[in-house]
Amino acid sequence: MSRFLIINADDFGMCNSANEAIFDLFRTDCIKSSTVMIPCPAAREAVRFAAENPQYAIGVHLTTTNEWKERWPWGPLTGGKSLMTPEGRMWPENEDFEEHCTYKEAIAEAKAQISRAREWGMKPVQADNHMGSLYGMNGKYLMLPKIFKLCKQQKLPFRMCVKPKKEYCPDGVNYNLYVFFCKLCKFLSKIYKVYTPDYLILTDQVKCLNDIDNYEEFRDKFLEFHGNIDEGITETFIHPAFDTDELKMIAGSWQRRYWEYKMMKDPVTHQFFKDKGIELISYRELIEMRSK
Repeated sequence: MSRFLIINADDFGMCNSANEAIFDLFRTDCIKSSTVMIPCPAAREAVRFAAENPQYAIGVHLTTTNEWKERWPWGPLTGGKSLMTPEGRMWPENEDFEEHCTYKEAIAEAKAQISRAREWGMKPVQADNHMGSLYGMNGKYLMLPKIFKLCKQQKLPFRMCVKPKKEYCPDGVNYNLYVFFCKLCKFLSKIYKVYTPDYLILTDQVKCLNDIDNYEEFRDKFLEFHGNIDEGITETFIHPAFDTDELKMIAGSWQRRYWEYKMMKDPVTHQFFKDKGIELISYRELIEMRSK
């Protein structure tokens, strides 16, 4: 086997700063995969880009949380009462969402977001979920089977993983529970024929990338960590955006998001993966490999 890596640009459609950065990365062949946050303020523009450029592998970033609250609010498309705060916004954290949501309203919202993308002219290539809120690891343990069933109906692969690695276990999740969810994912993937990567790296939780104060160190540590992936298909994700006043108002992580844009534009990044024998792919290649 060979080593393949999907570097997905998450949060497409969240704001104009993210959109412009992702437009540029696609047009310069610096990324191969992205997913759109359909409920967000700049989603229509991102979907229009996807519809006008079907050669790019762009999917739906199923969104049920809104971590920026009043600074950059959005709510559910369906108006599901269990999905939103008294102010009408989505819940800020996964724990809040899972505590309050009903399965029925959560799945209806996910389906509505995929349908809205298609209504706007996009043909989604894959589905994943914002902040991992639809994995159900905070108590809604039936959420993952329900999402896999939805993805089967929608004929979409889904971001999860079938092979556990201790260093990839999400923060705050018991390792044994994580192993169980990987095994569950493998089972669901097989019975529903919903394709997934082998491994999933939650890039936000890679500790060596924290507390860095310059771009070159961030890039080099990101590359070092991802240069050690195992054989098979691994997915990781970034949140590229331009360092605008808009982004600085929204996200405390604005500098890292700009660094992630710079990193994917940097020839050093692409030469590194080439030298390591790691092929950067999209979900289109994943589907092709899994369907053989």
